[in-house]
Amino acid sequence: MKENENIIYGRNPVLEAINSGREIEKIYVSKSAKGNISKIIKSARDKNIIVSTADNVTLDKMSGNGNHQGVVALCSLYKYCDVEDILEYANEKGEKPFILLLDGITDTHNFGAIIRTAEAFSAHGIVIPKRRSAVVNSTVVKTSAGATEYMKIAKVSNINNAINNLKKQGVWIVGSSVDAKEDFSNVDYDQPIAIVIGSEGEGISELVKKNCDYLVKIPMMGNMNSLNASVAASIFMYEVVRQRIGKA
Repeated sequence: MKENENIIYGRNPVLEAINSGREIEKIYVSKSAKGNISKIIKSARDKNIIVSTADNVTLDKMSGNGNHQGVVALCSLYKYCDVEDILEYANEKGEKPFILLLDGITDTHNFGAIIRTAEAFSAHGIVIPKRRSAVVNSTVVKTSAGATEYMKIAKVSNINNAINNLKKQGVWIVGSSVDAKEDFSNVDYDQPIAIVIGSEGEGISELVKKNCDYLVKIPMMGNMNSLNASVAASIFMYEVVRQRIGKA
């Protein structure tokens, strides 16, 4: 079954969607749902969202056989923002921009995990290309544990144009590359910053590398020379927060 971009499934992701004010057309609850699902039903009805019962076979089809936990929501399509919206959000918070640029992340589980961590570390937004990228679909929402409802995500036609526009506005671009010589922790992240994370197989593209202000790597001492993309992104994000808290 093709991933549906307007389906959310799983109890926590659906509840986060309700609480965030996401436009939801209808929520389907399993006739045989176990455990406490009344909180979701009450929250939905408080916001005048229609709640219907359905059998598990129907919910399995709607969720693409995902772990729906007895609840599926039919929502409006995810609303992507512009890069300018991310910068404006940082400005409204009185903070230096903290952005992630994902170059070729096509795995939906990696994308969802990155969104979840980015929200936890208060990144201001994520930028993805329209091509060669995972989109916000039901798997991404589920993997992010509902963090998609709170994270600004911009979809751009050309990632390099987006990088150059960010640089013009004073944002420094840090690219992650296993071939880099500089240790990632040597960069000053207490400045307007955008971190570029590439795919596990190919990394960031050569043109993106050329457009980065810094090319750095996470030092590793084991037999493996690369990390899962979401793990690498998490390490970078932690370093940004660690430095900024230390200088606060």
